[in-house]
Amino acid sequence: MTSSKFDKLETLLNAAPVVPVIVVENASDAVPLARALVAGGLPAIEITLRTPAALDAITAVRNEVEGAYVGAGTVLTREQVLLVEQAGCDFAVTPGVSPALLSSIDDSSVPYLPGCATASEAMSLTERGYRYIKFFPAAAAGGIAYLKSLSGPLPGIKFCPTGGISLANAVDYLSLPNVQCVGGSWVAPPALIGSQSWAEIQKLAEEARALKF
Repeated sequence: MTSSKFDKLETLLNAAPVVPVIVVENASDAVPLARALVAGGLPAIEITLRTPAALDAITAVRNEVEGAYVGAGTVLTREQVLLVEQAGCDFAVTPGVSPALLSSIDDSSVPYLPGCATASEAMSLTERGYRYIKFFPAAAAGGIAYLKSLSGPLPGIKFCPTGGISLANAVDYLSLPNVQCVGGSWVAPPALIGSQSWAEIQKLAEEARALKF
């Protein structure tokens, strides 16, 4: 990853202790949702490419929500890499990596947070210049104990664990020296998005922002 993309990624991962991982079913919800998260102190927002509304939601947040860093999550293919770049994403996230996907990412101007679940995958990513890596699925792949064991042999990597993270255990992850931030869906669960409970989502964001960082 180029130094320019690295610097941009570093800036947004330093913005708050939690990156909300969002599934948007209706693009019209994206702007008020993002405004609630930004108001609550969580400006880096990952909108996953799991619904037909995702790209429209990303574009709307990009154009209308001041102070937001909007990213695309669950990027899996070369076609999605191109779509993410065209949408003007501030960053993008993959659950894992493959040679073909990494090649596409290398050609993209978008900063990427690639996913890994093992030490070997993390080492392969550092060889390509990555120093910030998503650890996914965090709880299922070994959780806090596994990340702690990686801090000695892989001191140059900062992880963003995602998967099984909640308000109850986020601080335990954040206390590890090799964890930069965590990704979590608890700050904007589908039920609250569906009911357009923006004030409640802002409150959850404020609680997340107050975690040790």
